[in-house]
Order: sequence, then structure tokens, then C-alpha cells
Amino acid sequence: MVDVGRAAQRGREVSSRVSKEGAGWSCTRRGTFEDLLPSREPFSWLDVRTVWRSRNEVLAALFGDPSGQVRARWVASQRARGADPSFRIPMDVGPEFSFLVLGDTGEGDSSQYAVVPGMLRIGEDTAFAVVASDVIYPTGSGNEYEDKFFRPYQDYRAPIYAIPGNHDWYDGLGGFMRVFCDAPSLEAEGEGFKPSPSGLRGLLWRRPEKIDEARLARARERRSKPEQQAAQPAPYWAMETPGLLIVGVDTGIRGDIDAEQADWLREVSRDPRPKVLITGKPIYTRNDYKPSKLAGGGTIDDIVTDPAHNYVAAIGGDVHNYQRFPIRVGERTIQYIVAGGSGAFMHATHTTPRVTVGGLHEDDYRCYPLRGDSLSFYSRLYSDRLRMRWFYLTPDESAALMSRQIGNTPVRDIPAVPITRRMRWAARILGGWPMPFRLPVGRVFHRYLSELSDWDTPPFFKSFLHVSVTPEVLRIRCFAATGCLPQEIEPPLEDEIVIPLV
Repeated sequence: MVDVGRAAQRGREVSSRVSKEGAGWSCTRRGTFEDLLPSREPFSWLDVRTVWRSRNEVLAALFGDPSGQVRARWVASQRARGADPSFRIPMDVGPEFSFLVLGDTGEGDSSQYAVVPGMLRIGEDTAFAVVASDVIYPTGSGNEYEDKFFRPYQDYRAPIYAIPGNHDWYDGLGGFMRVFCDAPSLEAEGEGFKPSPSGLRGLLWRRPEKIDEARLARARERRSKPEQQAAQPAPYWAMETPGLLIVGVDTGIRGDIDAEQADWLREVSRDPRPKVLITGKPIYTRNDYKPSKLAGGGTIDDIVTDPAHNYVAAIGGDVHNYQRFPIRVGERTIQYIVAGGSGAFMHATHTTPRVTVGGLHEDDYRCYPLRGDSLSFYSRLYSDRLRMRWFYLTPDESAALMSRQIGNTPVRDIPAVPITRRMRWAARILGGWPMPFRLPVGRVFHRYLSELSDWDTPPFFKSFLHVSVTPEVLRIRCFAATGCLPQEIEPPLEDEIVIPLV
């Protein structure tokens, strides 16, 4: 049995905030996660066929997102099948318990499996886990769950619940609803999936795959123990525990929330218990404020910040790294967390400017990977792919550059590094310093082409959350996974926050 408190204490001492070794830069031995990998080759984001299969993101931006209408049909179907209309999930956990949060997991490759050993170690005694966004890449197909969900988590001995992400919606949510809600297809119930009855969107839209039920049944055998079983009522839900309500919200492809779900969210938020929101899209990310819009007016953050609703934290996936924004709201501080770093390719943190959003001071902002490590990672990626060795920036050089640019004290000690012209040009081209031209690492790149940064060599800079609950406090810890054996044995603790509940 793992003492998580003791593991956290040791994790602080070996994190990237202390040393380059903690970041995984001195990786001489890859972790045991390689023994878990499936034998077949995973899909590649560098394959144009993969990008074409993911085209619904672009089509939804150009012609409108049909997720709200389709979600309403799924919800109606679930209620007709007898699901609790309030979509509550009673949890038999007692007043003290813990759970895991994983975000954007399902690539089925090294970067996903590298998270598994540390997750199993730290999460040994957790009551359940939640996947926040993008369970399956690239299109949420029900035929891809074995190697991207059931196999990697076959040894996690507790139930796993989920909130869908935009990629899960590229399959019309069919795979997600079949696996997590045990729901038949809408076509089987006479509710044909018609995201666009006419027009160009209807011609180009990628249609759902028919699920191979025999294949799915074989996949389910990997998580067939009684203690692993769970069924959630819908793509959004509320978990009821004695002292905390955990509210999961489905943000579809583009992030908007339909009228029925918005009404449900307002109703469930009237519960007097403290609450944690888990959503497919983060409310704060980088130096931006991006709350999901509610049909009929307002945003999801209007509900979170209402003091009558008693939200203490809001956790979102979609962005593939870890960030935390402690935002002061009246007399309270709400912890806004990005937790999308549990498997997919890494989104850069070095492109985040000095943080001021929501009145937050830069020194109170947290991210993983650190900005310097992110810049060094991307410089290595592009120096290798472009065969330009001069382009590579060491972790020390990158940390010095980012400290100069952001105007803060480096998080970990670094030797005195002179800033050369070569370093400045490399940082500018990689988006670490201002420049009109840069290689693709910025916002547009992250939305449409970020898959090109997929990488299968440590360090991976992956992460997951361990959340522990008592009647008095909620403790959220961010543990890292680099893919290197030392960090697999002792997962680094990159951040920790204690939130009073009374």
C-alpha cells in the first residue's frame, strides 16, 4: 500500500522544479511502460489520413457545431431507457476518499502508456478515476477502445468515469456512449445521426463508425473485475459523495453548452455541498479567459463564481499540459486547473506570456512543463526534424531565455548562462520571444496542426491529478510522468494545493 503523503514528500524533492534530472532530461533508462505497449503500431498524427479523419473540428468551426442537438437525442434516449433524470451518480465512498483525474489520454502510444505505472502506484487506493476529455484519438471510435482505454488501465482496480472531449464527438459520441453508458446507437433506436441535413457540412462531415460488438466485448474483458465496473447515466453527470459534489460537463466539439444541459447545471449547482467542476474545456488557459457559453446567455463561469453554488475548483482538459490559476472571486479563491496532460502530445507552455489574466500575479501561476523545459523540448523536436543542430537550446539555456522574457526568477537553480544571438533567434522562431514569424507552436497551430508535435521519446512531460477529500479539506496534487525509470519509481510532484471545505 502506497502512502501518498510520503510519496508526495519524496516527489517534491525529485521534481522538475528542483532539477533537470527531475524533468527527465538525464534519462538513461526508459521506464517499464514499454512492456505494456500493444504490439500493433499506433496511428500517426503525421499521416494526412489521420488529419482528414479529424476534419469535423474544422467543419464545426466553419459551419456550426451540431453537438448540442445530438447530445439532446442521446439524453432523451438515456431517459427513455430508465436513467435517473437528474443524472446523479451515488458514490459509496465515505467521508474520506481519493480519486484520480486523467485528461486527454487516448493516443494508444508511448506518451499515454508512460503515465500508467505512476498512476497505478499513486492511485493504488483511490476510489475511482475520471477521464476529462478525449478518451480516444483521433475520432472517438468505439472500435479503438481496447488499446487506448481497456489495455492501458486494465490493472487499475477501481471504476473509471469520463467526460467526452471534442475528439470523442467526431464519432457522434457513439463509441463513448456505448462504453461508458452502455447505450445502443441512436440508429438502432430510430434516431439517425444527422448532424447536417443539407449543405456542405453534411457532404463533408465524417460519419460514425459501426461498432464491432464482438471486438468491443473482447476489449471489455481486460477490465471485467466486479470492482472495476461502472455505468454513468449520460455524457454529463453529478457524483454524490457525503461532503463534495463532483460535477462533470460535456462541452462538445466547440465548447458550447446546450439549453437542456445548462438548465441541468444550474439545478445541480444549487446543492449546498462544496463542488468541483470537471469539464472538457478549461475556463482559464495560457493568459486567456475562455469560459464555455451557455445556450440562452451567460457562461459556465457565471455558475462557478456564484457564491451560492460553492464551487472551489474547476478542472478542464483539452489543453495538453498542466496549469493552475488561483483566481480571487470576491472573498473566495477558486482554483482553475488545466489537466490535459495524461497521454496526448504536449502543448507548449513557453508561448504563454507573463500571466495577468483574472488579476492573477505571474508568481502565483503554475504550469508543467516549466516554460524553459517546454522551449527546450520544442527546440529539440524541430532541430531533429529539420536537421538543424544549431537550433537546439539546452534546458539551462531555455530556462535563462524564458526568465529574461517573462521577467521572473527561474523556478529551479540554473548556472549563469550568457544569452547569445543564436539563442535569441532560436527562441524567437519557436515562439518563446516576440517575432512576427515563428515555427508552428502557437494558438492556431494548437487548434489545427498541433498533432505535428507528437513525440514518442522521453521526456514526455505527462501528468495526472491525485485528489484527496476529507470533511475539512480538498487536496489536489499534480504528479508527473516523464517516461524515464526513476520518475516511474518515484513520480515527481509538480504542484499541490490544499483547499478548505469548511
